[in-house]
Amino acid sequence: MNDEASVHINKSFQSLVCDVGGFENLPFVEHDVRNYTRRQRRALGKEGDGQALMAHFSHMRQMNNNFYFEIDFDDNNRISNVFWADARSRAACEEFGDVVSFDTPYLTNKYDMPFAPVVGVNHHGQSILLGCALLSAKDTSTFVCLFNCWRRCMSDKSPDGILTDQCKAMQNAIDIVFPNTRHRWCLWHTMKKILEKLQGYTYYKTIKTKLKTLVYESLNVHQFESGWQQLMNDHDLDNNDWLVTLYEERKRWVPCYLKGIFWAGMSTTQRSEGLNAFFDRFINSTTTLQQFVVQYENVLRHKAEKECEADFASLNTTIHVPPSPLLNDNISKPTHIPSLQKYKWNSARR
Repeated sequence: MNDEASVHINKSFQSLVCDVGGFENLPFVEHDVRNYTRRQRRALGKEGDGQALMAHFSHMRQMNNNFYFEIDFDDNNRISNVFWADARSRAACEEFGDVVSFDTPYLTNKYDMPFAPVVGVNHHGQSILLGCALLSAKDTSTFVCLFNCWRRCMSDKSPDGILTDQCKAMQNAIDIVFPNTRHRWCLWHTMKKILEKLQGYTYYKTIKTKLKTLVYESLNVHQFESGWQQLMNDHDLDNNDWLVTLYEERKRWVPCYLKGIFWAGMSTTQRSEGLNAFFDRFINSTTTLQQFVVQYENVLRHKAEKECEADFASLNTTIHVPPSPLLNDNISKPTHIPSLQKYKWNSARR
């Protein structure tokens, strides 16, 4: 009740401590209170939010049979996980679902739930939404349910590549549901941890410089592996558990191991994070699930309009090739070269 009245959790906990006469008389700590409050926030069904969301999705499906949604319920018949994808997103996935970015930050909505958008890249290099979920937890079983739902929605098609952070639960779920999908870690998230993991070493700055050079400038696998072993020997890093784990998983994040594989120009989850930042501008602690879904639909319409503008510009732009002694006269003349369009996708979109 205090949480619903916007009383800070630390003050609620202090009032409990005062009520029982000291910390030692409470059978739980403040962290337990925070976890309990989060679980209650995620118990969709309070105040009719769950029913309103069901009604909204049902209405969307009546308008278009290709609108897809799945809702999981807990033991108390309250909504715990939600996944949905509109007809446009499903059509886009057929053409642009080869490689997807997946990230799960917490949005500050009424239920403090992890937000899980599936983001792809279209033929203009623009980010597109291929589906979305709101989750009750970030564990392996929840991700397995989500990925199975995603696969059912997309006619049992698995992506060729998926880009995520280093979440172990997510990695386990990908191995179970998408065993043939290439899983890549976000390079930025991986390198960002250098300060946290290595700053205690005397020659930290030297180690950081060498490590970044090794990762970003190694031209081939042999150069990286020999350079890595040299770095470990020079600075006695063989017992650093973080570096040992990174090396064991090097094929998931080191660029030279991922050459020759189509990643749609992505090496980080920046596209997912940019989308999350956009939503954060419109979401607050009082936002209901239905209000959030409406905002999501607004984003879809906005991105659809941007794609239409890019299609028009592409089809109506003439690329002028400057004269060059290396080119013959026919090639050097101004040439109209429309960008490659995925006509099947354009038809599905219409």
